[in-house]
Amino acid sequence: MRKQFVSGLVLAVALVMFLPATSQAQYQLKQKFTIGGDGGWDYLTYDPVGKRLFVSRATRVQVIDTEKGTVIAEIANTPGVHGIALAQELGKGFTSNGRENTVTVFDLKTLAETARIKLPDGDKNPDAILYDPASKRVFTFNGGSSNATAIDATNGTVVGSIKLHGKPEFAAADGKGMVYVNIESEIGEIQTIDAKKAVVVNSWTLTGCAEPSGLAMDPKSRRLFSGCHNKVVAVTDADTGKVVTTVAIGDGVDANGFDPETKMAFSSNGDGTLTVIHEDSSDKYTVAQNAATQRGARTMALNTHNHDVYLVTAEFDEQPPAAGQTRPRRTMKPGSFTLLVMGKK
Repeated sequence: MRKQFVSGLVLAVALVMFLPATSQAQYQLKQKFTIGGDGGWDYLTYDPVGKRLFVSRATRVQVIDTEKGTVIAEIANTPGVHGIALAQELGKGFTSNGRENTVTVFDLKTLAETARIKLPDGDKNPDAILYDPASKRVFTFNGGSSNATAIDATNGTVVGSIKLHGKPEFAAADGKGMVYVNIESEIGEIQTIDAKKAVVVNSWTLTGCAEPSGLAMDPKSRRLFSGCHNKVVAVTDADTGKVVTTVAIGDGVDANGFDPETKMAFSSNGDGTLTVIHEDSSDKYTVAQNAATQRGARTMALNTHNHDVYLVTAEFDEQPPAAGQTRPRRTMKPGSFTLLVMGKK
């Protein structure tokens, strides 16, 4: 009997090890919280130290307790805010204020504003924002001027501006001083920036990727994940710029993420799906799941501690297109702004 039990146990373990990625993912909606509040939204940033979610809301940043689904604080006076970057070792946070061409610096403990940095003349509409720990610099990626602004995070001084080939979208850092940014164009592109020198090093065409938006990275395998508007994720070698493969995703992607422990890459799609992709090897990827979320939930943040994915959306009233327009006019229903928490079964 014992020999049969051991043999059966070995077989069971082997079966689990070789189960397809589709059976390992199984993300589902764990919690749905109505947050409410006026204004649109853009980037989400999860704070693993404070265990809270920062959400940009047009003129302020809402700070949300993801366990209770409550707004615990707001960072006010951030006109046209797009993104939030956190520098944990410095105890600072940063917001990109698109309508004011400024960066708000706030204290991570008190959430109080401590400084406001004016971007150089000509650097317009800071959108994505990124903190690079290797250089201790903050980078804003400016959609209105097709460039990036480098800021010394320790003292708030502007280091300089970096010209880019087009409108920048999401960015990622490898932790070794290299910054990567998607350039949103018909033929997708990634540009790489030496963070310490504040100069562009490489410009790579993303073959098979149109209008890349979201960007995430696996620093161990040196792979970049660009969410493309032709419904694929382009997986790129971060050292050579070669697109090693593309993976099918849902429609309307805006954000991407990567969980180093589970080896799962994520794409949040406006069609109401979360595409979950398993990294089988550095060059092989399998779609594990297209989990149902809610229409419009196209921005996300990842909690790598418990592996939850946070998305936000709202309900909308649609009206017929105005004269000369092709798309219906959408108006957010008051009080319908919602946080979705997706987790594994």
